[in-house]
Amino acid sequence: MTKKTSIHTQSLKIPKIIIITSKLISFISPKLVTLFAAKLFTTPIRHKIPKRELGMDHKSVQKMINIPAINKQINIYQYGISEKKILLVHGWSGRGTQLYKIADELIKMGYSTISFDAPGHGKSPGKMSIMTDFISIILEINKQSGPFDVAIGHSLGGMSVLNAMKKGLKVNKAIVIGSGDVVEDIIDDFVAKLELHPNIGTLLRLHFEKKYDEKMNNYSAFLAAAQATVPVLVIHDQNDPEVPVKAGINIHKHLKNGELMLTEALGHRKILGNDAVIKKIVQFTNK
Repeated sequence: MTKKTSIHTQSLKIPKIIIITSKLISFISPKLVTLFAAKLFTTPIRHKIPKRELGMDHKSVQKMINIPAINKQINIYQYGISEKKILLVHGWSGRGTQLYKIADELIKMGYSTISFDAPGHGKSPGKMSIMTDFISIILEINKQSGPFDVAIGHSLGGMSVLNAMKKGLKVNKAIVIGSGDVVEDIIDDFVAKLELHPNIGTLLRLHFEKKYDEKMNNYSAFLAAAQATVPVLVIHDQNDPEVPVKAGINIHKHLKNGELMLTEALGHRKILGNDAVIKKIVQFTNK
């Protein structure tokens, strides 16, 4: 299949052995391969913290907190000391220090940042996670440590920020970087990466809808964007190989008060450390 992927749950190329295993299971039973795909879809890859993020890691005040809505423990980072607070939300298989370069600049501007490792990410326990976990965490951190002036999310973190706003998160502004959009597209692209028949995408979506008793497409970013009343900056790279630029464009199109910054040749992660992107984030935050 040649469909360009927008999958937020598999940052890296899926190992051949996983693809072969998926295909073998699919020959045995569509139900079994759906369960196998569901486990893969909700299991992040836990990466070791890279050296470039150690500064933020060492200088942050960190603690484990409980998120009652999902009954999970997560590690949070408070970086800098200021009453003007900004919430940072990493993407799938990321961690709370991933937006360190953005955080460094915001601290110079007199803000402090709070970020976290989602379940199964960074220093937080567990092996599995899903977008609803991210949303519950954002709402609980806002209760415990808010209010926040601005919320900034990357990839799945961007989708989660918009959905948390839809569920009551109050911020003055929001910034989403490389955000996914339509949940059904994300699931279909994931199935395409596993080289499975497209109907498995439908079975996977129905599996999650039965498990969580709600429509997965209700979490599509453009629907949450349409309800946002505060200014929202959408940043997306035109050559993002993981989340097509059409996602960012569609989110922006549905905003009442939105700005769109399109970059070139920065992909899905390099965008987080780009000087022009960080300058735009600082300008948007301060105006």
